[in-house]
Order: sequence, then structure tokens, then C-alpha cells
Amino acid sequence: MKMELPKIMDYFDLTGKSALITGGTGALGSVAARALAGAGASVTLAGANKEKLDELVDAINAAGGKAQGVNLRPDSEENVDAMIKAACENPGGLDILVVASGFNKPGSSQETSLEDFDSVQDANVRQTFLICRAAGKVMMEQGRGGKMVITSSVRGQVAANNGVSYCTSKAATDMLTKCFSAEFAPKAITVNAIAPTVFRSNLTAWLFEEEGRGAEARKGVLQRIPIGRLGEPNDFIGSIIFLSSPASDFMTGHIMYVDGGFVTV
Repeated sequence: MKMELPKIMDYFDLTGKSALITGGTGALGSVAARALAGAGASVTLAGANKEKLDELVDAINAAGGKAQGVNLRPDSEENVDAMIKAACENPGGLDILVVASGFNKPGSSQETSLEDFDSVQDANVRQTFLICRAAGKVMMEQGRGGKMVITSSVRGQVAANNGVSYCTSKAATDMLTKCFSAEFAPKAITVNAIAPTVFRSNLTAWLFEEEGRGAEARKGVLQRIPIGRLGEPNDFIGSIIFLSSPASDFMTGHIMYVDGGFVTV
């Protein structure tokens, strides 16, 4: 019997694809930028910190990738339209959206002001709605499908006593993922989410300290992670590429927990 083995890497090849990444200079956004560029996509990075944005764009281009920056947050319809317009200037239009922008202000219900609560919902829910709605419209008009990857969190599934704003917002993010997936699936647009546990970033650097407050706090966190360590940014490369590539064409509406087993305990 003659057999042809599948060319596995073709399933993950993003050559010729155009990707837009919000929160492009954050811990997850910058990983997504490097990963998608490394797989062959042209990446458009959106972010509020122009200095970091320019630095990352220059680094990707110097490494042989294709990148450009847009110094905007997805906090208005006008800004969202400008981001998408920039991404569509790449050959082929818009194929991939990665929503890596977001915000957290920890606190219990008694510590959290209405303004703080609203600001977290705005960054994590409203802005996700705005960018996914606009990207979906463009992808449907293009008529060739597309990929959306939304950043959620294990806190969309597991509550925390200082997370009334954040946990609520990420539970809503999970439902946005499912609603958009149901709406866009007939047009071959898949919508999935990546849900991390604690991983290394500027905000969590203190948890990686070898001694002192961070080391003590880390012990408590690790009790909930069966794999026995906190996450590193590169731990998300595989899931980002998978959900952005043809390898996941029959998968939509899923929350992918990249969490070392956190939600299984």
C-alpha cells in the first residue's frame, strides 16, 4: 500500500498571512508577535507605549520577520478601525487577530470602587468586543475565513477573593469567545481563547524572586499548579500558533487552559 505522510509543518505555516495583535508590547502580546512572525505572518502590533512598540517592531524586522506598529489601544471604534486598516495594508488583508490587551486592578468588593470595576470591564470586555466585532466584519467581507485568539485567564473559571473585577471580566471574556465563535463559524472564522495561570511578566516579576515576599507567595501559588512551576512567556508559543493556524480549523469556541493543570485541581 502506497502512503503519503502528511507534511505536518504545513499545518502550522503562516506564510502570507496578516495578523493584528492588540496589547502588542505586553508579555503575551510580544510572545504572539514573535511567534506569528516566526511562522511567516506579517504582524501589525497595536500598543500604547510607543517606545516599546518601536523597539519590538525593529527587533522583529531585524530578525528577519515582518512587523509594523500602531500606537493605539482598542478603546474606541475609531482606534479599532485604524488598527484594522493598518493590518489590511499588508498583502492579503486580515487573517489573524490576537487580543492580548487587558487590565487588572486587584481588590475585594469592599476595596473596589465603581470606577475601578468599570475600568477593568472596559479594558477586558468592552474593548475585546469592539476589536472582535470589527475584525469579524472584515474577515466575513473577505470571504476566506480567519482566526481570532482572545486572551482570557484561569480566573474566568476559578474565583479569587481579591478578583471581583478581574474574574468577572474574564468570565465575560470566555462567553464573548463562545458567542463570537457561534456567530462567525459559518464563515470559517474560528474564535478561541487562551487562559493562562500566573506567568512571568513585569507585573508578576516579584513572584519569581528567590527570597523574601515573592518566594513565600510563590509557594502558595504552586500548591495549585500540579506541574510544579509558574508559566514562562514561551510556554504560550505552541497554543498561539496552533489556534492561529490551519491545524485548528475544526476547533472553535474553546477556552484553552495553558496553566500547568491549575483548573484541574
